[in-house]
Parts: sequence; structure tokens; C-alpha cells
Amino acid sequence: MDSITQLTLGAAVGEAVLGRKVGNRAMLWGAIGGTLPDLDVFSHFVSDPMSGLAFHRAITHSFTYAVVTPLLLGWLISRLYDPVMRKFWWRDFGLAGAGLLTLLAVGTLVMPMPAVTALKIALTVGGAMLFFPLIVGLREQIRNRPSTNGNTSWKGWTWLFFWAILTHPLLDACTTYGTQLFQPFASTRVSLNNISVVDPLYTLPFLLFVLAALFMTRNSSRRRIINWVGIGLSSAYMLFTFYNKWRVDQIFEKSLHEHGIAYNRMMAMPTIFNNILWQGVAEGDTAYYRGMYSLLDKQPRVLEFDTIPKGHNLLAGHEGDRAMKIIAWFSDGYYNVLRRKDGALQINDLRFGGISDKLNDESDYVFKFIVEEKESAWDAHESREGPPDMEKAWRELWRRVRGI
Repeated sequence: MDSITQLTLGAAVGEAVLGRKVGNRAMLWGAIGGTLPDLDVFSHFVSDPMSGLAFHRAITHSFTYAVVTPLLLGWLISRLYDPVMRKFWWRDFGLAGAGLLTLLAVGTLVMPMPAVTALKIALTVGGAMLFFPLIVGLREQIRNRPSTNGNTSWKGWTWLFFWAILTHPLLDACTTYGTQLFQPFASTRVSLNNISVVDPLYTLPFLLFVLAALFMTRNSSRRRIINWVGIGLSSAYMLFTFYNKWRVDQIFEKSLHEHGIAYNRMMAMPTIFNNILWQGVAEGDTAYYRGMYSLLDKQPRVLEFDTIPKGHNLLAGHEGDRAMKIIAWFSDGYYNVLRRKDGALQINDLRFGGISDKLNDESDYVFKFIVEEKESAWDAHESREGPPDMEKAWRELWRRVRGI
């Protein structure tokens, strides 16, 4: 999900684990821990588009990372706030940093990218992740006086980072994007499709409760209660989205049957910023069938399905090219290919559909790639092109959310 959501969840988890012992430091390091996995986006600065696409939500969003990294950071932070061991902190920082870089290197070398690119990504992303401990460490070294905010054991800090980091990929796995929870052992993308990558109804109430707790004293019972209320409300909303997912899946399956559409598989997912309007995509032999359903619709059925030709034949002879294989893997096979007005090929990830309820134009698709038809292996890059009239597209989305 978005960075604000992950930061909020990390801060709340940090407070729940160590708030009483170390005060606001628990929220600070919880927020940092909850943000660390998404620093894999720095890979885009030192890699080609396809390598960056493959690496996002990979090793940094895995169970392996959630186990190993807390051990390193927990040990490092416990020694940072220990007045006796602080004098060895720069050595400790180097050791923890080496361990983190080794983990990232292993995670990148198993990815579909050149070894040189993998090592560049490991160094860049690792450097970004070590930035926060470095800044706080510098501050503590400059202050050079006993801390009044408290410290706890290696076990305590490790437990904080474990939950702050683990909840990040678990939350991301609920979205459509997909999360490689089992790296570096498997590249399977887990996507439960029950919540949008940005959902204000999940994030904003949660954030308000965390901010309210932040301004209360460490030993206040109300601080703990308010923090847990925020965690409880966000968790209840998450359960609500799973119920919606179950209900919507049934409606789409029934509607496909009523329309007489033969399909091999189907998936349904919420549209952006809400959990009310859902889109479903069913795969047939030569085409996909896309429909929309709002929980506010008068009838519990999908009234219309649009037929989207697969167009996979346009990639004939190049399906095995690296870029094409990554896109097919990334989209879980839910992609179509079309010829753009400018003559280039465009591959669209149908899991994300479009902002409006129709996909009539090449610019209507949210997640798309432009193919670079080279003499040898074809390459591709993501296109950020949006609908010509974005304001109109958002109005149509809001109209459709309210039901028909």
C-alpha cells in the first residue's frame, strides 16, 4: 500500500510493542521499520525498467527479510542507546550494514537481471535503508550524553522491528500488485485482491489515532488504549474488505454464467481509493471479459461485460524475451496487447484496468508498457500516459462508485 499507510502501521506496531519502555522512540523506529521495505524503489535509479519492476516487492517484502533484518537492526539500535556500548557503535554499524547488504545481494542475484545490475541495486537500496540508522546514530554521537528516553534489550528492539517489517508485506499482499513473500526461494507473487493500494477509509482514521497517541505521555493508559483502538479499527475494516471480496467474487461468477461467458479463470479487485466499486476480469481462450460492480448497485449482478481481445499474437516470436516474460509474470498472465496509434505495441496489465468504466482507448489503461521492438530481443518500459481528460475520468469513476 502507499507509504503513509505503511508508516502509520509501523508506528502503531512500534508503540504497541515498546511504547511503555522507550516512549516516542518506539513510534519513530516502528515507522522507520514499516517504511524500509518500500525503499526498494531506489532500484529504479540504477537499473533498467524491467529489472526495477521485477525487484519491487521482492526480497525486501519477503519473510526472509522480515526475520533477518530485525535481528541486525535490533542489535544495532540496542547498542546505540546503551551508554557503555555506544563507543563501539560505528563498528557495529559496519557489521550490521554488511549483513544487510549481503542479504540484499542474495535477493537480487536470484532475480531475472544481470549480475552487475543486481549488485548495483543491492548497494543502492541497502544504502538507502542504512540512511535512517546513520542519521540517528550521528545525532546520538554528537549529543554524547546519557539518554533520558530509555532503552531496552536486543530482544525488545528485534521484536519491534520484526512486527513493524512483517506487517508491511502482509498488508501489501492484500492488494492487487502482488508481493514476493517467499524470496529468495521462490518468485511467486501473493495478491489477495481485497483492498486498493490506496484506501483512505483504512488509512485516515488509523493515522488520526496514532497522532493522538503520539502527543500523550509514555505512561498514560489512554495512550495505549487509543493506539490499540486505531489498530482495532483498521483491522476491522480489513476484515470488512475480505467479506466484500468474498461477496463480489460470487456476484461476478454468477454474472459470467448468466451472460453465457465461458472462461478459464477470473479475478475481482477493488478500484482505486475505495472498496465499493470493483472490477472483474475473466480470461477466455482468445479474449478477456471485463465488468464493473458497485456495492451500491441496485441489482447484485454485473450488467455488462466488455470483450477485450488478447492480442498475444502480436508478440509472436518474442514471448520468450526477457521483458515479455517479466511482464507476463508480473501481470499473472492477465495482459492484452494492442497496436497504438503511433504504431508501437502496448501491453496492458488488466488487473488494474482503467479509471473510467470503459477501456476504449490506449490511454484508458492504468498500468501499461510500451514495447521497444529492437532487432534482437524486445524491451519495454512503463508508460505514465493518462486519459486526455483526467478530470472527466475521475468524475465517471465517482459516478460509477455511487451505483446504477
